[in-house]
Amino acid sequence: MSAPFEERSGVVPCGTPWGRWYQTLEEVFIEVHVPPGTRAKDVCCNLQSRHIALSVRGQDVLQGKLFDSTVTGEGTWTLEDRKLIQIVLMKTNRDAGNCWTSLLENEYAADPWVQDQMQRKLTLERFQKENPGFDFSGAEISGNYSKGGPDFSSLEK
Repeated sequence: MSAPFEERSGVVPCGTPWGRWYQTLEEVFIEVHVPPGTRAKDVCCNLQSRHIALSVRGQDVLQGKLFDSTVTGEGTWTLEDRKLIQIVLMKTNRDAGNCWTSLLENEYAADPWVQDQMQRKLTLERFQKENPGFDFSGAEISGNYSKGGPDFSSLEK
């Protein structure tokens, strides 16, 4: 069985002071570096549809209104190697045109080049989903790919 598309093609991360975030068609991933030796009981993470609040050892790390809505109850967080918090949010709107330009409203925005690369990746991921069996992992995309690229759904097969 082949690896999922996002694993073969890599991620397009957006760096932040606390770590990085990146996205696929369906999910938003947040990686937060925390002091080595952090324990799960040191972490307080509140995930809601449009809001996130993360504190470690009583210090706020990440807090605010998310760029877009996520599925309530589907968000998860894990502490890896006692030094990295991984948060996974499930997007409510899961089409290639829904490329988040920032993690929070008006905060942690991707620079224009990173935003462009994110949109290209989501468009390729959409093509892969629509055309199982084809390998788009090494494909390059050019032209009009903003908002998820052209819609070929009305073409006859």
